[in-house]
Parts: sequence; structure tokens; C-alpha cells
Amino acid sequence: MLLPVNVTLGAVLVALLLLAAGVAAATHLGRHREILIAGVRAAVQLGVVALAIHWVVGSLPLLLGFLTLMFAVAVRTAGRRMTANTTWWWAAAPIAAGVVPVVSALLLTGLVPVKGIALIPVTGILIGGALTATVLGGRRALDELTARRGEVEAGMALGLLDRDARLEIARPAASDALLPGLDQTRTVGLVTLPGAFVGMLLGGASPVQAGAVQLFVLVALMAVQAIAVSVVLELVARGRVHRDVRDLGP
Repeated sequence: MLLPVNVTLGAVLVALLLLAAGVAAATHLGRHREILIAGVRAAVQLGVVALAIHWVVGSLPLLLGFLTLMFAVAVRTAGRRMTANTTWWWAAAPIAAGVVPVVSALLLTGLVPVKGIALIPVTGILIGGALTATVLGGRRALDELTARRGEVEAGMALGLLDRDARLEIARPAASDALLPGLDQTRTVGLVTLPGAFVGMLLGGASPVQAGAVQLFVLVALMAVQAIAVSVVLELVARGRVHRDVRDLGP
């Protein structure tokens, strides 16, 4: 076991959380309150999930319900991060477009069994990757369209369709959402040993097995994130996901 679950661990976690919030507050980064809330929420949610998984893994209906809940929370989180208006629910499209085909392929090929103990962590990793890519891609695209609104209008004046004019401006910015996943994949084993690799080793797997699982996770994540960014970019270009006019300024 990597970390003992005891009072010492709890004290260290509290100290690290306070350090993170304190640094954010002292350096005027803001979000110190969000850091504290996020840490407390993580502790509560992981505790509840740890208890829930015990019951979920043995029932297919509960397993599907749990996966649906994970997806719904990801959609809500990604949508609200991109835009605070009623278009937030469109976040379901990029997340589903990335996760559903990959998970379906894994199930059909038998690489991942229809068992909670395997399906929940794999699907959770992919949903999390799609969430991150959707948020980063959507926000960067919307920010770029806001900052370079004049260039978009100039493109339209030259005869470009609205979608095409927005794509020309937003595509390079949205593509930056792929950089974290690319950097993680490029540096795996050299800079960090990711969670799947370490978890497999601690669980008794051989280094070769652990490496194979980690490689699978990284490649699957790149596929999911590429699809998610492409879909959210298209939604932004078509105006399905947008910022309110009052948010754009004069």
C-alpha cells in the first residue's frame, strides 16, 4: 500500500490544501475559496464513491446508473465552465462523441469486461479526459472569438460563411486543448509515472503489464480528447455554444 489511511495522512492533506489556498490568496491569484471547496468536495465525494462502488460492481443496472451519473456531472461541469448561459448542455455532445465510441470498442473487443471493477475506472478516466478537453477547447475558442471579433466580421464581409469565419479564428486556439495530453504522452516514463502504471505495480502486476495498461490509457485518452475538441470547436463555430452578447463588451 502506497499511503496508510490514518490520522497522519489526514493532517498532511489538510496542510497541503491550506497551503494551496494560502498561496493563491497571498499572490492574489484568486480562487482560494474554490480551492478549499474543491478539496473538501473531493474528500466527501471520494468517500461516498468508495462506499457506492462496493454495491455497484455487483449489479449491471446500478453500474449503468453510476456511469450515467458520471457522464451527467461531467456535462454539467464542462458546460458551466465554458458558458454560463443555456447553451451549457451542448457539452454532452463532445464528451459523448469522444467516450462512447472508445468504450464501445473496448467492450466489443473484450479488452474491458462488463464489470464495474474494470469499467468504472476506465470509463471514468476517459470521461475526465473528455471533460478537460471540452472545457479547454471550448473556452479557448470562445475567448479567441471574443478577442478577435473584428477579424471574424471581416471574414464574413469578404464572403466567408459565419461558420468558416469563426473556424479560421478559433481553430488554432482550440487545438491548444490537446497539448496537456500530448505532453503527458510524450514524457511518460521520463518525467512522471502516471497513476495507472503505479496502481498496476502496487496491485502486483509486472512492469510489462503495467506499461501496457498505461500505454492503452494514454492512447485512448488522445483519441477521446481529439474527438472532443473537434466536436466542441464545431459547436462553437456553428454558434450552438456561445457567450451572451452582454458578456462580449462594447
